[in-house]
Amino acid sequence: MQIQVDLPPTFNEKVRGTRGPATGLWVCSGSDSAAEILSLSGAEWLLIDGEHSPVGLETITSMLRAVAAGSATPVVRVPVLDTTLIKQYLDLGAQNIMVPMVHTGEDAAHAVAAMHYPPKGIRGVGSALARSSRWNRVSGYLDNASETVSLTVQIESDRAVRNCEAIANTDGVDAVFIGPSDLAASMGLLGKQTHPDVLERVYQCIDVVQKSGKLVGVNAFDLDQAREYVRSGVDFVAVGADVQILASQSQVLANTFKDGNQGS
Repeated sequence: MQIQVDLPPTFNEKVRGTRGPATGLWVCSGSDSAAEILSLSGAEWLLIDGEHSPVGLETITSMLRAVAAGSATPVVRVPVLDTTLIKQYLDLGAQNIMVPMVHTGEDAAHAVAAMHYPPKGIRGVGSALARSSRWNRVSGYLDNASETVSLTVQIESDRAVRNCEAIANTDGVDAVFIGPSDLAASMGLLGKQTHPDVLERVYQCIDVVQKSGKLVGVNAFDLDQAREYVRSGVDFVAVGADVQILASQSQVLANTFKDGNQGS
């Protein structure tokens, strides 16, 4: 008897089915235990970061298996827009890919092509040997692979803001994720993510992407700013990371018992 496996919904489907903005957390530590813990937190989605974290293909595979126990939908960020890397990430079972530093409509189209088999794209065919099709146990995987994946591109430069409309309207882009930190740096405002000029560009992009009908999200660890983005109507927001939560909350806990602050 042939065992049949069904893949979970994509990030695009998860966000569109969420009432209110989908709340997300980052996994930056490279720890599958941390990934599993966050997947059970109640967050709607997790960003497994392959750009700024010490992870390789094997680690990402382990993390995807770990988060399968929870209800959060994993989105895996590749380190760079590269056709071969995206193919490998897809084959190891990452259904939802985020591509950083997309500056133009041409960059977005390149990312789309990497996500799909011919004739829609240029993804190499190896699914029968890979976790993406659960080793050929997903019925009709090759014919339906495009429906099992989603693409989120990142706007995080002043150049990308100028090309926001072309990026958002690229066929095959499901969502746009705005990164204020790199955007601020590209504007000569390093570390000033809430500078009025940076916020002006963020809101400009939010408006453009909303008009395109695509999903739009923002990274905002400043919770007051995150609430402002939510009020502007974003579809998803990232509000914290495993390493940031551990660093800040461990310090709070330690300080509670210092200098005679033990309490009663």
